[in-house]
Amino acid sequence: MSSTPVASGAPPTARSPVGRSAWVALGLLWFIYVLNFLDRQLLSILAKPIQDALHITDGQLGLLGGLFFAFFYCFIAIPVGWLADRTNRVAVVSIACGIWSAATMACGLSRNFGQLAASRMTVGFGEAGGVPPSYAIVTDYFPPGRRGMALGIYNLGPPVGAALGIAFGASIAAAFSWRDAFVAIGVVGLIVAVATPFLVKEPPRGGLDQAVGAPPPERAPFWGTVRMFFSRPTLVLAAFASGITQIITYGLGNFAVLFLMREKGMTLNDVALWYALVVAIGMGGGIFASGWLIDRFTRRSKKAYALLPAMSLALALPFYVAFVWAPSWPLALALLSGPTFLNYFYLSSSVALVQEEVKPNQRVMSGALLLLVMNFIGMGVGPTYVGAASDFFSAAHPDNSLQLALYTLTPVYVAAVCLFLWLAKLLGRDTSRAGDAQ
Repeated sequence: MSSTPVASGAPPTARSPVGRSAWVALGLLWFIYVLNFLDRQLLSILAKPIQDALHITDGQLGLLGGLFFAFFYCFIAIPVGWLADRTNRVAVVSIACGIWSAATMACGLSRNFGQLAASRMTVGFGEAGGVPPSYAIVTDYFPPGRRGMALGIYNLGPPVGAALGIAFGASIAAAFSWRDAFVAIGVVGLIVAVATPFLVKEPPRGGLDQAVGAPPPERAPFWGTVRMFFSRPTLVLAAFASGITQIITYGLGNFAVLFLMREKGMTLNDVALWYALVVAIGMGGGIFASGWLIDRFTRRSKKAYALLPAMSLALALPFYVAFVWAPSWPLALALLSGPTFLNYFYLSSSVALVQEEVKPNQRVMSGALLLLVMNFIGMGVGPTYVGAASDFFSAAHPDNSLQLALYTLTPVYVAAVCLFLWLAKLLGRDTSRAGDAQ
């Protein structure tokens, strides 16, 4: 195991050293998450050339990146979580990476909407096995008090994946074709899938949460874990608040490039450089900062798990409205830096809260349930809604239908802030009860 055991027999703490194997595991799992999100985002990054080649509408694009993808991604995550809680989690991640990478290659070979839809659903099927087991593996490699930062680093996968997808996907598409971008990135994923079992060892479940020499935790029952998760108001509200937030992040993320190209005048080469930098620095900086802030402020109060996302989303709203309004793409891109940095504080907060609040043998399933709720709401509704709204507005406003559709996401910010404030109230109440019990 990677962490040095504590001689006193107590569970390791935030001061316990973290060994090299933990960082190797985190690094490789992070890279797999990069590929996970890169493959997922290619469709939105290359939306315009795909539309031109396959003659599909904004509404169909929304279904491909939204409901069709989310249905498989969310619901397959539950049996995958059950399997990973009972088998080798590293093997599950490796197999999942191989499936979604092969399906990504199939996207590049698609000749019509039906073939592309089937390939995208298979990508969702494979990606469902990547994140929940990885959350638990990272948690079992890092001691309490170090997990916010570790999960914050892991959750840098989406911004780096999105940025690399923008940079390399747009560059390959500009130099060759959008099909080559899907095939090339799928090949990289297959290579990583084969290498993973040789580089990452399965850590003992709950080994850093129990006294040295204590027996390993028993396997948690499937339905018992489901009942536990949905009977805990804080866990359900964290998942629901995150899902509402993801309506914004996925709704915007799936159409931002198309919006900037079609209505603001960007080219693929502009996207490959400038939009990639905004996503890498903005989203990456926001997720990393949120992990650091979580570790710092949750030592004082658990309410920070909810207050940090609430404050960040409230600050993001005026920047988002200004981005949608901006008359030129350079100004729009500069304003987009605000929401890109601030929109993702919820992710590390909710993941760390759920992983800390459940038993070690329930972590994979609980992570899968968190993803089920928040992704089915956010991923399922966000892109599907924005695409349908754009098609609706296009009849009367063909030149700025996406702008009008994106404006309609502004009330969702208010709803998300209110839900996180409600969660902060519940967490404060739980903390008070725990103090009274002592």
